[in-house]
Amino acid sequence: MGKATPGIYLRSALFLAVQSAITFVLTPVVLGVSFLSKYEYRYLWARWWARLQILAVTYICGLKVEIEGLENIPSQSGVALSKHQSAWETLMLFLLFPKTVYVLKRELLSIPFFGWCLARYHHIAIDRGQRRAAMAALLKQGKQRLKEGHWIVIFPEGTRVAPGEKRRYAGSGGILAQRAGVPVVPVAHNAGEFWPRNSFLKYPGTIRLRIGPPLDGQTLSADEINRQAEAWIEAQMAEISPQPPRP
Repeated sequence: MGKATPGIYLRSALFLAVQSAITFVLTPVVLGVSFLSKYEYRYLWARWWARLQILAVTYICGLKVEIEGLENIPSQSGVALSKHQSAWETLMLFLLFPKTVYVLKRELLSIPFFGWCLARYHHIAIDRGQRRAAMAALLKQGKQRLKEGHWIVIFPEGTRVAPGEKRRYAGSGGILAQRAGVPVVPVAHNAGEFWPRNSFLKYPGTIRLRIGPPLDGQTLSADEINRQAEAWIEAQMAEISPQPPRP
């Protein structure tokens, strides 16, 4: 993360204005289309919303991306376990994985228009305060989404973490994949170095995103899936986002 120059403040402000305009124009369209068309068609509109924001932050803020491992995404539906550092990956992963749905906190569905759109696009909303109920909902809805051909993106650390930080990995992704017999794909990236969590500023640079080899949900135990996914993600993070030693 570089120095916050006047130019960065200006470009970040311009991006915020464009992002707000995109959301203001497309959110009612995406919501309306969700009531009037088949899911496959309305999903295309939601992807356009995400794609336009990625294009805006690329050209306005100079925030590019280098992606490795696209060939590791299987043709069948599965579970993606990803590092979570910013809002950027929620946009990019939606474009990389076919028919992406997210496991998200239920409170987001209450946000006017944006939350209503989320509710119409088959995402899996859970109450994180009720662990057993949340796990039951994930397994029930997750299996259904996988049968429908969706990829389910889970952030196993539960919330956004700053570069260099690590939280305990939850095991729900491995459990769902093992119960459903689907592959798990780990994802590592350093988006938080350029688009920090809860930050107005966006810094120019190149985000490095790596997609790992799939883990077989039919032959591996849930614990082994989670262990291997966490080990791979953290090993990649040490390479693409090395942090200076603390004094």
